[in-house]
Amino acid sequence: MKLSKKGIYGLRAFVDLAVYSENEPVSLSSIASRQDISVNYLEQLIAKLKKADLVKSVRGVNGGYILAKPIEEISVGEILRALEGDLTPVDCPGIKSESQCESAKYCVSKTVWKKINDSINETVNQINFGELVKESKEMQKG
Repeated sequence: MKLSKKGIYGLRAFVDLAVYSENEPVSLSSIASRQDISVNYLEQLIAKLKKADLVKSVRGVNGGYILAKPIEEISVGEILRALEGDLTPVDCPGIKSESQCESAKYCVSKTVWKKINDSINETVNQINFGELVKESKEMQKG
């Protein structure tokens, strides 16, 4: 599985937002500056995260963005799926329950693809975002 720039930059931006929005909303320009991501691209990423109810916007002079729920309730899987869509690296019709694949009954390869797909999803779902934020803060302390 290879993530696109959406997933890579979006996760970096989300960590930045979590670290810096503890006391006040964070502007896109400040995230863009710290993460070296263009504001235009960041707007696209934040829109996806907002649509997935992971980020909220705050209007006004001191407005910006904040997380929509506590970091302990967010998994890396949620963030990546909001940015990338489905994370399955192999689109095998035989592993879907409503399969239209004529070979599904006799194909053992589908077992491999299902295990890989399940492992990826299980792994990213188990990575708690709160732990990433904690690690980021420790790294910044140096």
